[in-house]
Amino acid sequence: MVGLLAACASGAPGTGSASASAPAVTAATASPTPGFPAVLTDDAGDRLSFAAAPRRIVSLAPSNTELACAVGACDRVVGVTDFDDFPPQVKTIPKVVVQAVVDVEKVAAARPDLVLAAGNGLTPVAVIGQIRRLGMRVLTLYPRDLGGVYADLRLVGRAVGRMDLAEARVREMTARVKQVTDAVAGAPRPRTFYEVSVYQGTIYTAGRDSFIASLISLAGGQPVTGDPRSTAIQLEDLVKADPELIILGDASYDRSLTVASVGRRPGWESLSAVRTGWVVPFDADNVVTRPGPRVVDGLFALARVIHPDRVH
Repeated sequence: MVGLLAACASGAPGTGSASASAPAVTAATASPTPGFPAVLTDDAGDRLSFAAAPRRIVSLAPSNTELACAVGACDRVVGVTDFDDFPPQVKTIPKVVVQAVVDVEKVAAARPDLVLAAGNGLTPVAVIGQIRRLGMRVLTLYPRDLGGVYADLRLVGRAVGRMDLAEARVREMTARVKQVTDAVAGAPRPRTFYEVSVYQGTIYTAGRDSFIASLISLAGGQPVTGDPRSTAIQLEDLVKADPELIILGDASYDRSLTVASVGRRPGWESLSAVRTGWVVPFDADNVVTRPGPRVVDGLFALARVIHPDRVH
C-alpha cells in the first residue's frame, strides 16, 4: 500500500473522487522570454507566478515525474521518489521521498525552483505548507480522470515552457483513447472489480467516481467501486455487487495471487467471477494506477482483459 500511495496521484490508495474541472492557465503580460511571466492555477486551486521557466524541479510522485519528462523537462528533475522507475533515467536521480515519506531537508537541499506535489493528501498538506514556508514554489497535481491528465500535461508544459510538447502528447493520447472506445462501443459491460490490494483484511479497489473507475468504464466495463476517498470496500458489499470479472492489479507485485488463491478466500467463493474462473492476474498496474502520460497503455491493457475479442 505504501508503494501505491507513492506511485499514484489519484487518491488513497490510488484513486480519488468526483472529477474536477481542468486547471486554469493564464498568461501574464508579454516579455522577452516567450510565455513568461505567467500565472498558473494548479489542481488545488492555488495560483503560482512564474517569471521564467523553472530550471530545477523536484517531483514528489512518480506520475508527476512522468508528466515532467513527457513535456521535455526530464533533464531539469533533481529529486524524485524511491518508486520512480520511468523513464529509466530517473532511477539515478536523488531520492527525496522514501516509503511515501517526504524528506523536506532533502527537498530544500536540491534547491528546486519548482516542486511538483501530489494532491488529495498523497503529499500531506502540512508538508506542502512546510515546503512553501521555506520559500519553494509548489504546484499540486491531482488528475481525477483522463481529462485531468490532459489538463495536467498542459499545466506542466506551460510551467516549463513546452506547451508544444504538451499539446502533442494530448493529441497522441486522445487518438489512442478513441481507438479503444470505438472498439468496445455497443459491447456488453461486465461488472468489473479491480483489486488494488488486500491489506490486513481490508479490500481496496477503485473509489467511486475515481480515476481507475473511469478507465474501466472507457475500457467497456461496469466498475465495482469502493468508498470514494479510502477506496476500501466491505466484503458484504463486494458480494452484493457480484462482479463478473475480477482483475488482480496487485498481482503485478505479488506473484502468489492466482485464480485458485482468490477462490480460497473466505466469502469469495460465491462471486460470479470466481465461479466462472474469470479472475485475471494483471501485470500493468503501474500504468493503470499512475495517472501520467502512459495511462493510455493501461486503458488498452484493461480493454484487452474486458473485451479480448475486440481489443488486441
